[in-house]
Amino acid sequence: MPGNSQRRNIRQISKKTAVKGTGGKNKDTLKGRGKTLPADERPWHKGYSGTEKLPSKTAWKQDKERKAAAAEGRAPKIGKPGSKDTTWGRGSGGKGTPTKRTPTGRGAPTRSGPRVAPGRKSMTPKDAPELLVGRNPVNEALRAHVPATALYIAQGIDIDERITEIVRTAGDRGIPILEISRAELDRLTGGVLHQGIGIQVPPYAYENFDDMLAASVEHAEPLLVALDGVTDPRNLGAVIRSAAAFGAQGIFVPERRAAGITATAWRTSAGAAARLPVSQVTNMTRALKQAQSEGFVVVGLDADGETDLYQLEAAVGPLIVVVGSEGRGLGRLVGQTCDMRVSIPMVSEVESLNASVAAAVALAEVARRRAA
Repeated sequence: MPGNSQRRNIRQISKKTAVKGTGGKNKDTLKGRGKTLPADERPWHKGYSGTEKLPSKTAWKQDKERKAAAAEGRAPKIGKPGSKDTTWGRGSGGKGTPTKRTPTGRGAPTRSGPRVAPGRKSMTPKDAPELLVGRNPVNEALRAHVPATALYIAQGIDIDERITEIVRTAGDRGIPILEISRAELDRLTGGVLHQGIGIQVPPYAYENFDDMLAASVEHAEPLLVALDGVTDPRNLGAVIRSAAAFGAQGIFVPERRAAGITATAWRTSAGAAARLPVSQVTNMTRALKQAQSEGFVVVGLDADGETDLYQLEAAVGPLIVVVGSEGRGLGRLVGQTCDMRVSIPMVSEVESLNASVAAAVALAEVARRRAA
C-alpha cells in the first residue's frame, strides 16, 4: 500500500467532531436570573421593608421553621429583618433563606479563642510566659531570685557544677523539676541552643523610668544607657551585659519599634538582665529631656560625631550614653536632643561598629576615665 499506511505503532489522532446540543431540553438553564432587586425588596436582606410578598419558597421554609419550633417548644430561628442579633444573608438553607450568621473575619470569636485572619500567624499574648535557656543564664536568674514556674532538664546531659547548683536552688525554692527528652526541649525552645536546660519565667517586670532615674541620681557615679530603636534582642542582651559590667545603673528602651526583654535577650545577657533594671519609655526624646533636667549629660554615639570618645570630659559626671539602631543609627529628634555626639576613633576604615560593640567600647572608656 502506498505511503506510510503500513508503518507500525503509528499514532493516529481522532478528528474532533461537533458536540451534540441539548435539543432544547435544558433551555431553562440558559436563562438569566433577571435584574437584581433593590435591598428593600429582598426578603433575605437586612434592609427589607417587610411590606413585599415573600417568595413562595421562602415563605414555605419560614412556615416549616415555625411549625418545627412550635413542636419543640422553642422560638423560631427566623428573627426580624434588620434586628441586631440577626444578619440576613444567603446561607446554606437555600436561596433567599434568612439565616442567623455568626461574626466572621479577623477577631471573630471561636471555641478556641480569637479567630485569626487567613495567612496571619496567631499572636502570642503579651503576658505569656517564656523559656529562658542556657546554663549561665538559668543559674544567674535563679541566683537573682527571678520567679520561675518550672525547670526543664534534658535527659542524658553532662552534669557539671552549674547544673548541680541549678537543681539544688530550684529544689530549695520549690520549683517543679521536669526531666524531658532533648527533642521535646528543642520543640519548646524553637531550636534555640539551650545546653540541655531551661526555666519557664513569667513576663519581664520592667522598672519604672522615674524610679530608675531617681535611684541613679542618688548613686555616686550616675550612668544610664539608652537604646534608640535597637530591634535585635541579641544586641539588647549584649548591651545589658556590658552596662552591668561597667557600672551602669540601668537601661531604658522605647516601648514601640524596639526589642524588649525576651528569652533571647535573657540568654545573651548571660543573666545580667536579672541584676540590671530595664525600663520602657513611651517617648525617648521626652525621657532624655527629663534626664537632662535632673543634671544628666546626654551623649549619642554617632560615626560622624564632632567629639572624640577619648576626649569626652563629661564622662566623669552624670551621664547617659545613647546607642542608635543597627541600621539608621540615632533618630533625628533623639540626635537633636543629645548634648553632644561622640564618635569612636578607628584605625582602619570600617563603615560602622555593631550597636552592642559600640556601646561596650564607649562604656569601657567611661569606666576608665572614672577610675582614673
